[in-house]
Amino acid sequence: MTVATTLDHLGLCTSDLGALTAAWDRMGFALSPLAQQSGKRTPGSATEPFGTANRCAFLEHGYIELLGLVDPTLFANGLDRFLARYTGAHICAFGIQDAEGNLERLRRGGLDIPGIAWLERPVEAGGPTARFARLPFPDAPEGRIQLVQHLTPELVWDRRWMGHANGAIALESAILVAENPAEATARLSRLTGQPARPDPLAGFVLTLPGVAGGAGPFSPALPTHLRILPPTALPWVLPGVTPPALPFLAGMVLRTSDQGRAARAVLAGLPVVEAPDGVMVPPEHAGGAAVVFA
Repeated sequence: MTVATTLDHLGLCTSDLGALTAAWDRMGFALSPLAQQSGKRTPGSATEPFGTANRCAFLEHGYIELLGLVDPTLFANGLDRFLARYTGAHICAFGIQDAEGNLERLRRGGLDIPGIAWLERPVEAGGPTARFARLPFPDAPEGRIQLVQHLTPELVWDRRWMGHANGAIALESAILVAENPAEATARLSRLTGQPARPDPLAGFVLTLPGVAGGAGPFSPALPTHLRILPPTALPWVLPGVTPPALPFLAGMVLRTSDQGRAARAVLAGLPVVEAPDGVMVPPEHAGGAAVVFA
């Protein structure tokens, strides 16, 4: 299948990974161990260590990556450029099952993509190495917008890191704010190979149809969504959230196993907000992007 089938993960970027992971611990997530990344700067170059490391909140369907710059002497892989804009969500990845086929599709469509970008990281200290094939949209103003194929999904979706006290089980949707939603939607539709439709509120929505196992080995065939909204619509979706810059990956909706009951108990004491889709942790308490538990 040579189109994107699912919303795979979102990535939050920070210069203080300890503070970011502490915030997500406080929200009731069981995070994977710290893993420093490595990869190839260009398709034909040698694999080298990067100055970035992550911890992740793996869900039954999809995951959230918490990415930080841990060694400024090494290649930052664009993270420094993202942080110059704002601290928060800069990565949106759509799941694919055939990197080579999607590369051919995008090149036929006229996109100048040099090739597949290979990334790898240990799943934990001394553990096996997970491998990924990535097709990033070149120079996307929205951030690192990419297609990703997991080559070793069984290594990263480990049950040890999936028992979240807040009940989160699926990355259901992401909210992108753009000054020109039609232009951003056309770019993202081209990358994913999926058509867009008008959002019921304003702007547009891309729906990824889902496929069993497409966003983790335990994932069902769940439709997921990216909403591309104008700034004027954001208060109706994520109350009180203000874009620090445009475009802005403003937040996400996480489906829970119990309609948010466990999340509400875990989040007691945080200044949560009632949003249309559920209870929301504001960006300032979640690393720069709003997190809604539905």
